[in-house]
Amino acid sequence: MIKTLHAVVLILTLLICGGSNAYAQQEKSGELSKSQAVERARQAESGRVLRVSQTNQKYRVKVLKESGRVVSVDVDKRSGNVKSSKNRSKD
Repeated sequence: MIKTLHAVVLILTLLICGGSNAYAQQEKSGELSKSQAVERARQAESGRVLRVSQTNQKYRVKVLKESGRVVSVDVDKRSGNVKSSKNRSKD
């Protein structure tokens, strides 16, 4: 019983320390993670996320709308600003 309790405490400690380390690295970089970019894209355009790609400055999230239309959503890594393809002007 004591060995099981020690094992559980050890596992919980490792999980907590590992998670906080990843969070601290994200805080230091000042950039959004891929999952945060997906959440922001979902808030801007409801639908199913098909793909996420990234450059040095932004994430591009492809979202399949219920209508069948695919929309590209750009999320700036530093500011978190979101720009949908429907909002962009065509040059």
